[in-house]
Amino acid sequence: MPSVPPLLRRLEPAWFQAPTADFIGMSNVEVIGRLTVNSPHAIDTSQTDAWNAEITLLKHVLVDLSGHVLLEFDIPRMGRRIDAVVIRGAVVFVIEFKVGADNFDRSAIEQVWDYALDLKNFHAASHDVPIVPVLVATNARLASNEFISCAPDGVYRPILAATQQLRRVIDNLCKERDGPPINVQRWMTSPYHPTPTIIEAAKALYASHSVEAIARHDAGAINLRVTSRRVEDLIDDARKSHRKLILFVTGVPGAGKTLVGLNVATRRREKDSPTHAVFLSGNAPLVAVLRAALSRDASDRRRKSGQKRARMAQANPVKAFIQNVHHFRDAALRDTYLPPFEHVAIFDEAQRAWNLAKTADFMKRRKSQPAFSDSEPAFLIRYMNRHEDWAVVVCLVGGGQEIHTGEAGISEWIAAAKDLFPQWELFISPRLTDSEYAAGCTLELVTNRPHTHLDDCLHLGVSMRSFRAENLSAFVKALLDREIQEARLLLDDLADRYPIRITRDIGAAKNWIRSRARGSERFGMLASSKAMRLKPYAIDVRSEVDPVHWFLDDRDDIRSSYYLEDCATEFQVQGLELDWTIVNWDADLRCADIDWTYHDFRGKRWQVVRSGERQIYLKNAYRVLLTRARQGMIIFVPPGDRDDVTRSSRFYDETFRYLERIGIENL
Repeated sequence: MPSVPPLLRRLEPAWFQAPTADFIGMSNVEVIGRLTVNSPHAIDTSQTDAWNAEITLLKHVLVDLSGHVLLEFDIPRMGRRIDAVVIRGAVVFVIEFKVGADNFDRSAIEQVWDYALDLKNFHAASHDVPIVPVLVATNARLASNEFISCAPDGVYRPILAATQQLRRVIDNLCKERDGPPINVQRWMTSPYHPTPTIIEAAKALYASHSVEAIARHDAGAINLRVTSRRVEDLIDDARKSHRKLILFVTGVPGAGKTLVGLNVATRRREKDSPTHAVFLSGNAPLVAVLRAALSRDASDRRRKSGQKRARMAQANPVKAFIQNVHHFRDAALRDTYLPPFEHVAIFDEAQRAWNLAKTADFMKRRKSQPAFSDSEPAFLIRYMNRHEDWAVVVCLVGGGQEIHTGEAGISEWIAAAKDLFPQWELFISPRLTDSEYAAGCTLELVTNRPHTHLDDCLHLGVSMRSFRAENLSAFVKALLDREIQEARLLLDDLADRYPIRITRDIGAAKNWIRSRARGSERFGMLASSKAMRLKPYAIDVRSEVDPVHWFLDDRDDIRSSYYLEDCATEFQVQGLELDWTIVNWDADLRCADIDWTYHDFRGKRWQVVRSGERQIYLKNAYRVLLTRARQGMIIFVPPGDRDDVTRSSRFYDETFRYLERIGIENL
């Protein structure tokens, strides 16, 4: 097994740092010179002019004050930098300057709030200290700050300040939070443990950051880097030794499987690379959201650097980098002899690949190939097998994530390799014993197969979707498996860091989630695709949701998740995440005495689902919905209506009582 890399520490987090007295004693030219030398890119005159104004103001404000000044403080998860961090006494001030601005723009308020929250959540030395975000508009009139408030975690609501107010803000807050002074050296060298969303991670990786730069550095999440490095080593070895490999990267929901795949793909995305890779997904919403996010981000970075180029033109390399797996498959159908351009194919959510029956039916109906005899995994391996020298297939496989008819799970890939491609080597984790993988006797299938290697580095066992609750996926599993005692214990462990509530009032649920979100934290409503009787609450899962607008657009767009009008289903959110969610629980999955009952609304009534396969899909849909939130969620269980036989209260009451018995607090 490869050795575990040492924990990385966050050295030199700012482009400039000095005690306040030293900072005041330096000339502006000297400070700007140090900022420029430490910048990784060229600095234009507009930036130096802004720095000059900020430095002049800070010197005036901080005169005669002890403390420490850090300028251009790096926030790697967000790919941005804080203008200034001032550490004074027991308080950390996060200051964002808007030079020349005469008003306090909402987006700027959210920006400085996000910076403060990022430090609180991910910077180890900031967990237990008060953090005060301050937005300074240099040309603004005096701002009103009558209602300065602090959240329980020590992060203040952003304080708005005109130039002449900044000193008073610092003095007042230091008096209010008088305590032992912060050890500045320890604070600056403290570990930074970022946990980016998949959208943030994709943008950072595509902008040439490494997974080490944006991923957490604590021991509990070190497996992410071990797994990523192991996959890269195996790819390099396959090329050198002319071998063909299938690597199965498995893990719990939110553990970072997609992040591993994106990291490998971005590091090998150049077409002239001998190990050029393509990232493939059958999850159309995920592909659309990631493509749009990368294109928007690239466009924003070009605009800030003064370049002018259409967003549509920039989307082309993104489309080549992230592809829909079905388009990749169609290329193999168009030419039945040539291998793909890429030697490395990374299949995200490989457990959702189609089995033989669904593939054959699709090929007959849509591709005019009535005698098709391969499952989707078999056909994709066959396509990669056209390479005569070497090839690597990386399958990113989640447990309990099959949510649609015909999704085969990991076992279809194993069977295809075992029966059709015995010369291919398999690398797989020995931890595939859980029923969530829908793998049947996966390990038994491969144990006696030649060229099979069990590799523990390829399993990600810790969820990182919720930086507040690494055991969320275990709690949801226990909840759905009806393991009440286990669910109670896990919920107790989550209570202080990850709030979960239940309610029977949809209005109260919306108010709760809006009041919890800070800065640009994203929230939204979720429901099962089979939740057909939520329409009385203005929740219609049949109303089409555009995932690009829902996940990426701002609060002023009615199509965004923020509006709490459009409700996304498991199909739109699988593989993605929000900070806060409302999970709307309908009568499709009902709590009975010792197990669940499964239902499908047809015509004018609910019908019992008896197919074991469809029952698994429905339970997995709720598994997906209940594991989307990073910071907390509220579950809305309708009260029912005694005058409506399709929404009888008995369809919902036992489910609500079960959630109460587990210990979830009723709002």
